[in-house]
Amino acid sequence: MKKLQELYKGDKPREKLLAKGPATLKAYELMAVLLGSGVPGKDVLQLSKEIVGLFDASFESLTLDDLTSIHGMGEAKAAQILAAVELSRRYLIKQHVKITSAADVYELLREYGAKKQEYFIALALDGASHLIEKRVVSIGTLNQSLVHPREVFADAVADRAAGIIVAHNHPGGQLAPSREDAAVTRRLREAGILLGIELLDHVILTKEGFLSLREEGML
Repeated sequence: MKKLQELYKGDKPREKLLAKGPATLKAYELMAVLLGSGVPGKDVLQLSKEIVGLFDASFESLTLDDLTSIHGMGEAKAAQILAAVELSRRYLIKQHVKITSAADVYELLREYGAKKQEYFIALALDGASHLIEKRVVSIGTLNQSLVHPREVFADAVADRAAGIIVAHNHPGGQLAPSREDAAVTRRLREAGILLGIELLDHVILTKEGFLSLREEGML
């Protein structure tokens, strides 16, 4: 691969995008446009190729630490990439996504099963079970004070959602619901009845699989 300064002007990623459109660029060229510049010792094309290689290996679980492990990559550029990835993901997952089972929830949120901290996520759905929005409500050990109905339902009310599905991961790998899981589920179900937004399911995620509290008769 040629270095950036060795390319003809028309072959440079930004100029190529402007002249021919983004679909004509390779993945590392798109990354180069996003980054804008390289780092000491690496031009933007070299850096971009390393980042795209990392995407190929661990895109679903990509973290800030993964990106900053690349020599020369600072937190500012890493944060820029993560923001672009998350923005793209949020728009893509809302296109024609229909949630009809706990298995659908797991496919959508599979990445959280491998997280080392507990993430509590709420999915807002319309009357036809299409996804309106996915939101991380809290990060940390699940308890009733951390996962308050106000935090879970506030955005769902604004979305005019017909129902919500909540999910959280168990970093330890155990799928069995805890007493706290059951208590949070009851509290959210009761709040949903008052608000007219049904709690459709509460799904526990791990690296190896999932468990539906509805299917377990706990909802």
